[in-house]
Amino acid sequence: MTELTTAPLIERAARFANRVAIDAGEGRFRYADLLRDSASAAAVLLDGRASLGGARVAFLIRPSYAWVVAQWAAWRAGGVAVPLCLAHPEPELDYVVEDSGAEILIVEPELRDRLAPIAARRSLQLTSSNALLSATAAAELPAVDTEAGALLIYTSGTTSRPKGVLTTHASVAAQIRSLVAAWEWSSEDRILLVLPLHHVHGVINVLGCSLWSGAACEMLPAFDAKEVWRRFADSDLTLFMAVPTIYSKLIREWEGLPEPHRHELSKACDRFRLMVSGSAALPVSTLERWREISGHLLLERYGMTEIGMALSNPLHGERRPGHVGTPLPGVEIRRLDERGTPATDDSPAELQVRGPSVFREYWQKPEATAAAFRDGWFLTGDVAVVDGGSYRLLGRNSVDIIKTGGFKVSALEIEEKLREHPAIEECAVVGLPDDEWGERVGAAVVLAGGCEIEIDELRTWCKERLATYKAPSRLLTVDELPRNVLGKVTKSDIVRLFAPRERAGD
Repeated sequence: MTELTTAPLIERAARFANRVAIDAGEGRFRYADLLRDSASAAAVLLDGRASLGGARVAFLIRPSYAWVVAQWAAWRAGGVAVPLCLAHPEPELDYVVEDSGAEILIVEPELRDRLAPIAARRSLQLTSSNALLSATAAAELPAVDTEAGALLIYTSGTTSRPKGVLTTHASVAAQIRSLVAAWEWSSEDRILLVLPLHHVHGVINVLGCSLWSGAACEMLPAFDAKEVWRRFADSDLTLFMAVPTIYSKLIREWEGLPEPHRHELSKACDRFRLMVSGSAALPVSTLERWREISGHLLLERYGMTEIGMALSNPLHGERRPGHVGTPLPGVEIRRLDERGTPATDDSPAELQVRGPSVFREYWQKPEATAAAFRDGWFLTGDVAVVDGGSYRLLGRNSVDIIKTGGFKVSALEIEEKLREHPAIEECAVVGLPDDEWGERVGAAVVLAGGCEIEIDELRTWCKERLATYKAPSRLLTVDELPRNVLGKVTKSDIVRLFAPRERAGD
């Protein structure tokens, strides 16, 4: 047990006191402002207690200065921060509040109606974020145990009910230190946050790294392609991090502008020193088009809620499209085959991770926690090969690895190839249960405007580019692919879309 006067991230803030920490809709705020306001807000949460003692503090606040104050106040009062997803309807918010055992709820006034019924039903304290911001209370704040819980983030729930991932203060600090070292953050950096703040991509990679480094974080309350391009042109930004769908939307926005404006915006990208993509597979076509527009080859990396970031292409050196690089500082990776022996580079095997950045537990799910580890290594469920020293993901064991006719097939590989078809704008590949083959390869596609395609034509095209057993034998045309709030395609929903046709024998 290591005690600090406050959380490691917050402890660093005093050295940057007069620098701008947050530039958001409410104004510009220095690190000194953040320290003062979070201390007063923590005193409000304590309400005379010596410590919250690990009580969960859940908050529904749009990306803003108020969000950061709420997180820091929870930590400084001895609580666990539980950021809620803005896109969740009331039943899903209620699930997280119940599952986390949250004792305090904080809500932005404009969103009060979404949490008030939950608070009333569960007899919970509901505090306005504005009340925290305007607080002038003072209290002696508790010391922080670095091994105590700090952050409870819920998984995307793409394959099962979301689980709460409990990360300690020490693990949060380890995740941040690793990225700060690998991507050479400094106090001169300035990043634009366009990601939701209920997931590690926004909470750790963007906000956490920025505040650890004494940098400035500009915040948008929600993503807007036009506004992002405006900020690119008008701000002195040095870093940008987003998911592939955001880059796709920025590309479409840019392509719809007149040529002189396009040139101006592309020129503005010269000021950036790094642009990063993650949270979902980045299509090579998107990577190449973004490079044509911005001059930047996006840095791809790999991580999970449970481990933070584990692999990254280099800041300096060759970045290989379709690859997620090598282990980050402080992260150990191994791959074992089905016999439990180290896998050869070209043999697909599950990634296993060990290190100080790994989470402590699935909240109140000891069996799931135990099942997620083997000999101290976290089992990611993601399958990869090593290609020239760099890791290449093939997909998730349970979702993206299709077992058909005795072959193991990567859905991600097939998707990447399908995106090269001129009639296909977007696609998702899934395994569909089949008595004869075990699974059949099914492709759900969004067609480019005015295009049509039949399964026989698609199979012929695929067989010229892929092994025969990888060619889809089932095809479904959809207007859009179902996605979660981070832009990840929810493949369980894709399988359900196929179900009526499969039952009909189509």
